[in-house]
Amino acid sequence: MNYSMLKNISANGFQDQIRHAPETGSGSVLSPRVDYPRIQFCTKCVYPGVAATPLTFDEHGVCSGCRTHDEQDTVDWGQREKLFRELCEDYRSKDGRRYDCLIPVSGGKDSFYQIHLLKFVYGMNPLLVTYNENNETPVGKRNIQRMKEVFGCDYINMTASIDVVKKMNRIGMRKMGDPDMHCHMGINAVPIQMAVRFQIPLIIWGEHGFMNLGGMHSYKDMVEYTARYRKEHLLRGYDWDDFVGEEGLTEQDMLWAKYPSDQEIEDLDVRGVFISNFFGWKQHEHTKLMVDLYGFELNPIPFDRTYSRDANLNNFHDNGIHDYMKYIKFGYGRVHDHVSRDIRNGLMSRDEGVALCKQYEGVVPGDLPRWLDYVGWTRTEFEKVADTFRDPKVWVKNEYGDWIKDAVWLHN
Repeated sequence: MNYSMLKNISANGFQDQIRHAPETGSGSVLSPRVDYPRIQFCTKCVYPGVAATPLTFDEHGVCSGCRTHDEQDTVDWGQREKLFRELCEDYRSKDGRRYDCLIPVSGGKDSFYQIHLLKFVYGMNPLLVTYNENNETPVGKRNIQRMKEVFGCDYINMTASIDVVKKMNRIGMRKMGDPDMHCHMGINAVPIQMAVRFQIPLIIWGEHGFMNLGGMHSYKDMVEYTARYRKEHLLRGYDWDDFVGEEGLTEQDMLWAKYPSDQEIEDLDVRGVFISNFFGWKQHEHTKLMVDLYGFELNPIPFDRTYSRDANLNNFHDNGIHDYMKYIKFGYGRVHDHVSRDIRNGLMSRDEGVALCKQYEGVVPGDLPRWLDYVGWTRTEFEKVADTFRDPKVWVKNEYGDWIKDAVWLHN
């Protein structure tokens, strides 16, 4: 087969992974060369088209996340603030026999900001609820303690059985390539359980992540938290009962992960609203304000996989193996989230962001040995499981057996 014939086959779509090898000596040698799938990246931020958060691109190649972020410049925030004030008055306990609202918190900068608004700006008396992810970092523990001291709110911290959590780490990895699946389940079940138990009809969330990152909704939609959003998107279609029977787990082991029944939700008429719909969402401003007002503490040292030191501080493995698995699955990591956030907020140029992605994206985190010891796996076991979750729209093995993929810096 000569080169012109090979090009024709490739053009017809039958041999897309084969390239022509250079000539050697007096003859020509054809050596199969595997190419990676081409990925579209946003021309404004750095998000890829194959992402954990669904997004689309417009005719200029700008992603829906950027377009939704820019909507904040057109919203009448004065009117939204009025709506929020009315919301607080509607749900404020008139006789003091219950809490005014419930705030799910991790102890991060966004938690501080939510409590600040509700407690000190709007005079609400919230119940704070944490699902303890275990593996707390020292700075995360200090921020939780600081949160309890400076805001003076009642606080519930729920920790699932450590034995169950370790099993959930292993099962989550095998089922969906996510060792932190128990965290997603707990964060999206325990606060709603507490709202029902304490008869608190209003839950205050921070941002709608899928809207803020990928533009799933518009700021015009005023979307609220739903059971469907929880299961289909935040839990990727899984639920607590998918884990029963795995590694001996029983229904009783998973009580902390159970979402209240529809009847319980309807009887109390529970609502979950997002602060971002009423005030916008500029995380860098929240961070500075919370540091200045309450002494919120950033991570004292840089992370392995991102330059940002203000996010995901509570779980030792959140910026490590959990984010590394995001990279393994989708080909990008948290550094893309942080870069895109900062580009959208005008804090860095796209070129600066691309350089940061190149620096951090493929780094194997230093916490991996710690996690392997925690769950009792070997590195070989981990890699064997991890490789099964590589998205074929992103990853392919080359002719040498190495995994390769496209990257945002290859498009500059």
